[in-house]
Amino acid sequence: MEASSLGMFFYRYGYWIIFIGIALVSWLVQAPLQSKFKKYAQVLLPSGLTGREVAEKMLRDSGIYDVKVISTAGHLTDHYNPTDKTVNLSESVYNSRSVAAAAVAAHECGHAVQHARAYAPLQMRSMLVPIVSFSSRWVTWILLGGMLLLNVFPQLMLAGIVLFALTTLFSFITLPVEIDASRRALVWLDEAGITSRETHDGAKDALKSAAYTYVVAALGSLATLIYYILIFMGRRD
Repeated sequence: MEASSLGMFFYRYGYWIIFIGIALVSWLVQAPLQSKFKKYAQVLLPSGLTGREVAEKMLRDSGIYDVKVISTAGHLTDHYNPTDKTVNLSESVYNSRSVAAAAVAAHECGHAVQHARAYAPLQMRSMLVPIVSFSSRWVTWILLGGMLLLNVFPQLMLAGIVLFALTTLFSFITLPVEIDASRRALVWLDEAGITSRETHDGAKDALKSAAYTYVVAALGSLATLIYYILIFMGRRD
């Protein structure tokens, strides 16, 4: 296949190639993740603490007293909210005494520690949240309009690319934030004696698998961004 033909093929089918590829890789990552969390959800902590108790203890041990630990609906919906300073644990984590629950609870508290310590990547990500929120709401329509009007109004496509680039940047800034939160969690779980030698590896395995989902999301966003840039560059000539 000649270079020009290859370029035309990618232009026509590139989005679907990227979409299917990302969907396949995401499935290959999500399936083991769900399996591992289910596995480690059956392994009880030697300490017998619930996810809520693990989170509260980690916060206290870190000298943080202005963060609340609350329960939130859903499965794997756990997150730290820096706006109201709450560690939100899903119901299956909040009341569970498993290794998986301890790992998740400690990871989310890792974000609270980052916030308290003014961890630079977290601050940068927080600054981008309003922009990314706006971008996520409009970028699809702007890019669609940009592709339709590319020959007469290329600036619209360029604006869409800039907005999408910000979401891609957000995805990559998220990587060190999530990895560092897991690192803090694992160190504390070991030092505080929450996990034993046998259960510590399970907590590490669960958090490592979760980190892969962020890697896939970041790489998928980058691949899609490159695709839009190639369309813009190809049509501009």
